[in-house]
Amino acid sequence: MRVRRMIKPVTWQIRRRYNMAWHEWPLILFTVLAQTAVGAFLLLGCIILAGKLCIGESDRLHKNMFFIWVLMGLGFMASTVHLGSPLRAMNALNQVGSSWLSNEIFTGSLFFAAGGFYWLLEVLDKGAESLRKALLVIAMIIGVSFMYSMIKVYLIDTVPTWDTVYTPMAFILTTIISGLIFGHMLLTASDHKMAALDNALPLFGAIAVAVSVIATVSQMISLGDINTAIVSASDLIPNMMQLQILRVGLLLAALGIWFVPRLMVSRPGVPVMLLSFILVFSSELVSRGMFYGLHMTVGM
Repeated sequence: MRVRRMIKPVTWQIRRRYNMAWHEWPLILFTVLAQTAVGAFLLLGCIILAGKLCIGESDRLHKNMFFIWVLMGLGFMASTVHLGSPLRAMNALNQVGSSWLSNEIFTGSLFFAAGGFYWLLEVLDKGAESLRKALLVIAMIIGVSFMYSMIKVYLIDTVPTWDTVYTPMAFILTTIISGLIFGHMLLTASDHKMAALDNALPLFGAIAVAVSVIATVSQMISLGDINTAIVSASDLIPNMMQLQILRVGLLLAALGIWFVPRLMVSRPGVPVMLLSFILVFSSELVSRGMFYGLHMTVGM
């Protein structure tokens, strides 16, 4: 009877953990929102630097870029919930350079500040154009370093399910897919005239989605090779197959809607782009929930 009392709580804890990690919702929101914001900023930054926008299009686009900072703000609010208080975020900055978590917070805050300052200068039409473009490039570089730091946070050698090539692939693909659709939606709302861009962006998105689906299948196969003394990684989320089908289904539905204007030889509208983005964002939330649900450590 004494042995049973010892085993039962352990078994209950193991069973409780092996599902979608929705209790990590602050991190789920933070990572997906931040990656979406950075991806959209990089896309729109490249378009701005290309100099293909007229003055009116540029003004409307910069006003719509406000929503990028809304996403970043919501993401940081979620991360603060995870840390417990803003003071803990400040304490985490004490190890910048030696801790990837500190680097993530630092580069994320710097991207928010640099990108937000560039946006403010553009909206207010202040400062020399050369200065604003230089600030845009700097903010884009910081955004890339922010994503790199975020990836490195989760490449932990004691967590074999995260310490694989699929972690950087997942984070980069979220940045590309969700960022492309969100950026395209803001561009569409700006009433731009670049029809070639409307045709090209869904194609780039389709390639990224195809890579994502292939990576998903490959990862699910590889999970069977990751085991501890207690459990196999493939058993961590019992309904993973159903969740992956849901995730891929949402992704393909979003892609189909994204392609509708292209197939009909018409310009995309904001409602179409918004629906496509909602589906992609939902797909990424499911994916990130599974990512945190796959957390396991080596040994007992």
